[in-house]
Amino acid sequence: MIKTLYVRIIITFLVVIIFSLLSSFLIGLFLFKKEVNHLGQNDMIATGEEMIRLYEQTHPEDREAFIKSMVKISTYPIHLYDVSGNVTYYDLDNTETIQIAPEVVQLVLQGQVYRSPAEVDQTFIGLPFPFEGEPQAVFMQYSPQNENIINRMVFLILLLALFIGSLCIFIAARYLVRPIQVLTRATKQLAKGDFDVEIQTKRVDEMGALTHSFNEMASELKQLEQMRQDFVSNVSHEIQTPLTSISGFAMAMKNSSLVAEADRNYYLDIIITESGRLSRLSDNLLELASLDSDHHPFEAATYNLDEQIRQIIVTCEPQWSTKNIQVHLELAEPIQVTADRDQLNQVWMNLLGNSIKFTPAGGHIHIRTHQLENKILITITDTGIGIAPEQLDYVFDRFYKTDLSRNRSISGNGLGLAIVKKIVMLHHGTVEMKSQEGEGTTVMVHLPLA
Repeated sequence: MIKTLYVRIIITFLVVIIFSLLSSFLIGLFLFKKEVNHLGQNDMIATGEEMIRLYEQTHPEDREAFIKSMVKISTYPIHLYDVSGNVTYYDLDNTETIQIAPEVVQLVLQGQVYRSPAEVDQTFIGLPFPFEGEPQAVFMQYSPQNENIINRMVFLILLLALFIGSLCIFIAARYLVRPIQVLTRATKQLAKGDFDVEIQTKRVDEMGALTHSFNEMASELKQLEQMRQDFVSNVSHEIQTPLTSISGFAMAMKNSSLVAEADRNYYLDIIITESGRLSRLSDNLLELASLDSDHHPFEAATYNLDEQIRQIIVTCEPQWSTKNIQVHLELAEPIQVTADRDQLNQVWMNLLGNSIKFTPAGGHIHIRTHQLENKILITITDTGIGIAPEQLDYVFDRFYKTDLSRNRSISGNGLGLAIVKKIVMLHHGTVEMKSQEGEGTTVMVHLPLA
């Protein structure tokens, strides 16, 4: 039980407040003892002077009765000394008497007022009290009854402070610990895989900031979990489709009665095509996994970007010339870039390959380079089938394919543009796409200068 934060806060507070109260009481008693004694002596002197004045005005016949009544009223025990040193003691409840030195008695009998020093245990004062022409000395002792009242009052105040403080800390501790308990339950729920967790809070303190951070973490984990599920689903779909074709046609070819000899080459071509599709998918997945890691090789070199683009166009000539596509180049003066040549080579191959794939026969592809202040802009514009505006925000997502791209004649695995974006980001650049359905697509790549 003591291990809970709630109990620890309460126990810590109680220990601190008790220690603080006791320390404050002792320190205050030490600091104000002299002042309290002085004030008590002043009060006793005022009371004694008033008693003597009253006696002189009334001249009561029974002096002892008068003094006893004064003791009852003031609650101060009285010692009355005559010139012979004889003492008469007047008290209410048998208070412990004090020992007064003879020289102190003589000092008062000579007409001086006496105050007891602060070092003595009992506080008292002495006043001269003339009686029937003879000097006498009246000593008034501080009453334990008064002291007990003050002690009880101080003790009661300390107990009240402790009780009220404890009650407040019980309430405050619950207020402080409750958000942590809610966070603990939410964390356990999150650990079990339930990411639909959101803690409502209006606090703006550190606990509020922690709660907001937890909500953000839960939301991001939910997105990651959704991405993971989508990734597994997409990979399964992309693998299952060619595997089904390969398995089906292989089983058909195994049975000679189902496949004519003239159709075997056709089925074999399908099997080879689907196998290549699986191979490209696995290569792209490995490429993305490597790019996502911190161990992907990055061999930076400074070279001419325009020369690299020309080589890519020459490499892809069989593809665009077969479809009778016109490729136009508008390259600026030689542009030097510092980058990984192989990675950027893959970027231009993927982008140009997409333009060729989605541009109908007889179309056009324009490739331009512009050197700006501190970066390079490469645009690839085609007159292809285009992309719907609502799909542009997702074209760089992994496994995302537009509806038209699901046509078997222009099939793909939806990883090409994801690889492009990742490589461009690794080069501290950006890539974006603009498109109109039926009019074509423009891809813009921004790269920093060498």
